Amino acid sequence: MPIDVEIVSPEKRLLARAVDMVVMPGSEGDLAAMPEHAPTIVLLRGGVVSLHEGNQVTDRFFVAGGFAEITPERCTILADSAVPVDALSRQEGEARLADAEQAYEAADKSDVPALEPLLERIQSARAWVETAEAG
Repeated sequence: MPIDVEIVSPEKRLLARAVDMVVMPGSEGDLAAMPEHAPTIVLLRGGVVSLHEGNQVTDRFFVAGGFAEITPERCTILADSAVPVDALSRQEGEARLADAEQAYEAADKSDVPALEPLLERIQSARAWVETAEAG
């Protein structure tokens, strides 16, 4: 019995199909969604979503944050941005990291609530670079 997965970014719907398991980068750690999963909404950090069929990873997408809604039948990932892992560019990741670090350095460090999204951008950009290096 598979679970229906849908990956959506602001630009487009990247994928919709049934798989055996979805592994995603939750903000509290990696999380697997499988059929009959308890209903959950999860914040995502920058990292890789892996789709599994049988014992095989069939697809990998890099997501730069967002959230996932999991029900017993379905997993919907609403990503801030999503890119197939094989389309990642290390140069683009490094440029994103430099921009994020520059924005953090320019930020008012006494404005603590404004720093959290900047740190999340840095984490996501670092994950992009690491994923692009690993292939």
